[in-house]
Amino acid sequence: MKINRHAKIIELINKYHIETQEELADYLNEEGFKVTQATVSRDIRDLKLTKVPTDGGRQKYAIHQTAETEMSDKYIRVLKDGYVSMDMAQNILVIKTVAGMAMAVCAAIDSMKWNEVVGSIAGDDTIMCAIRSADDTIKVMDKISKIIL
Repeated sequence: MKINRHAKIIELINKYHIETQEELADYLNEEGFKVTQATVSRDIRDLKLTKVPTDGGRQKYAIHQTAETEMSDKYIRVLKDGYVSMDMAQNILVIKTVAGMAMAVCAAIDSMKWNEVVGSIAGDDTIMCAIRSADDTIKVMDKISKIIL
């Protein structure tokens, strides 16, 4: 039932300019889904819906979409704040961070879903990233350098 409701929510927000949870609940009830505002609120959170501006200065619900290459400001800020240095050993990238920041920086790198990165582990101030090849290690270092500048 929840999967069907979520699919219907996506269909409805793509079809109509829905501004409030109450509006969405009304549309769902018209479609035969008996929901409360609390259910709709949970669904919005589960689907990670966001409000976007419309032409008329109003807002509507939309699916939060990010391009794979687009990184959230949060992760960029964490990477910039925590980064100290990096070095490579063939296909292993070692990143030094501010003490206590390695896990956060590692999570930021993992969230970027770079194809070159096979996996990474973090200690207190050091991250080791397994990279597919030595050439890919250089590519990842370039990507990180562009972010931290």
